[in-house]
Amino acid sequence: MTEAPHVLSRRRLLRNAAASTAALAVGGPLLAACGGGGDSGTDKVQAESVKLPAFAAAGTASPTLPGDTRGLSPMFASYPASPAASVAKPPLSGDTVTAAANIFVQMPPARGSNPAWQAVEKALGGTVNWTIIPASDYDTKFNTMVAGGQLPDIFQPGAKIDDLPGFLASSCADLTPHLSGEKVKKYPNLAGIPTAAWQTCTSAGKIYGIPVPRGMSGGTGFYRHDLFAKAGVADASAIKDTDQFLSLLKELTAPSAKQWGMVTSTGTVYNMEIFARLFGTPFNWRVDAGSGKFTKAMETPEYREAVAYLVKLRKAGVFYPGSEGFTGQQRDNAFTSGKAAMQYNGLPGFSGPTGARALTKQSVPAADVRPFVPFGAKAVDFLDNIAFSTTYLKKADDAKVEKLLGVANFMAAPFGSKEYQLIYFGVAGTDYKPDAKGNPILTAKGTSDTAVPWKYLAGPSYPIYDPTDPDGARMVYEALKYSLPKGIMDPTTGLYSPTDGKKGLTIGQTVTDALTDIVAGRRPMGDYDKIVSTWRSQGGDQIRKEYQQAYAQAHGKGKGAAK
Repeated sequence: MTEAPHVLSRRRLLRNAAASTAALAVGGPLLAACGGGGDSGTDKVQAESVKLPAFAAAGTASPTLPGDTRGLSPMFASYPASPAASVAKPPLSGDTVTAAANIFVQMPPARGSNPAWQAVEKALGGTVNWTIIPASDYDTKFNTMVAGGQLPDIFQPGAKIDDLPGFLASSCADLTPHLSGEKVKKYPNLAGIPTAAWQTCTSAGKIYGIPVPRGMSGGTGFYRHDLFAKAGVADASAIKDTDQFLSLLKELTAPSAKQWGMVTSTGTVYNMEIFARLFGTPFNWRVDAGSGKFTKAMETPEYREAVAYLVKLRKAGVFYPGSEGFTGQQRDNAFTSGKAAMQYNGLPGFSGPTGARALTKQSVPAADVRPFVPFGAKAVDFLDNIAFSTTYLKKADDAKVEKLLGVANFMAAPFGSKEYQLIYFGVAGTDYKPDAKGNPILTAKGTSDTAVPWKYLAGPSYPIYDPTDPDGARMVYEALKYSLPKGIMDPTTGLYSPTDGKKGLTIGQTVTDALTDIVAGRRPMGDYDKIVSTWRSQGGDQIRKEYQQAYAQAHGKGKGAAK
């Protein structure tokens, strides 16, 4: 099925998992992926200082369970019977615009045989000529577009732009005059995007991006509640401490029955995403507000304790054998086929017909898959899923920019609106049919037709909605309601380190590989300090210095950095 905000593609989560773990270990700015910048971008530290768009809630659909100011998304059990329009008039007047984005499913039918595409263009009042590229090829082909001077009018960027701030300054429209503060209210649906999502879309004190919001946290993985309950644990949040958790995973491991406590995958340091939360490590960095000093997550005692604990788990035999070398798909298959009681994957991979909950139940009818939550007094959650991506506009005159912002405003239509229904479900009768409660359910043709990536040009405040499994949607809501109060931000959000941009992922992968070797028993725990020291000498200390300088600037402490 298509990737809607409420049922996100599992393939996108697979691609992000390894990058997320590497950043957790060594400080890549996941949340600040669209932030940063200097005059040219490549050699100057930059802190953000810009008036973000003023928030004004959009939409009239009444949720079944309400959201809150922490960023908890509302949960909807059904779609409104009579959706209202959220856009007063078509943003285009017979214009043709160009767009580019990646795709995680099969390519949609072309415009001529795609009634949903035709209907969206009719509602927009113009034509959108798409360049749709498979996600696996997007970075390469996007860079080719940039090198050839062939940027479309509105686009999703590739992930491998060497100098993102410089690229934004030279090639992209500055949206600050159009969206800063109260100005965004000219575009009511964009004004309905939560402030936290806009924080990820600034550079050099300017707004360049339009976010596609998500649910704040990617969660702490999934578990088999039915198996936990048989072992005497009624709910994951009731686990007292990591000692009890180790005993539980041992009990759930039965090699003779081909069942293990947990499955992992390559590049994740044996599911460090889970254990970093349980041990209360920083999210990438910890900053002392008084001195401005930055400490990398792996430099903290909490992170070292998490690694030592993973060594214990591996020695206890609770991991599916060999799964440290699994691809994300192999990991998912092991979990959904009943071979493991727990896995790490993001919450967007939980729901829907192709999510972990439904797929596991197909293989194991008695299975009751639920979101895992961080337990214990020192546990935290990482606010690592604030936005899925960012959209940029090619530099143009104000009139063109305003038309393109009108297109983005259309795509950010809130849940329950006519526009949202059209974007995510297509044309009634052809692309979707209502279920007994009136919910739009995609047909096979609708799944194909709605794969056009309109939703990657902008998105509304994230709704939790799964008409195929309302109980599963409620579980996602309850998991986020429990964990978001424990949520912590990456303190580098809105800051830019040139060295991190150039070297962060490379030296991060070295750390990920080395820590994996420690947990796997190929290197001793005594090598931990050597690994940290190597990271520092290869660029980590310079990254720290640059973030400290940017932090000092952002907090009015002058240009100096903490010593």
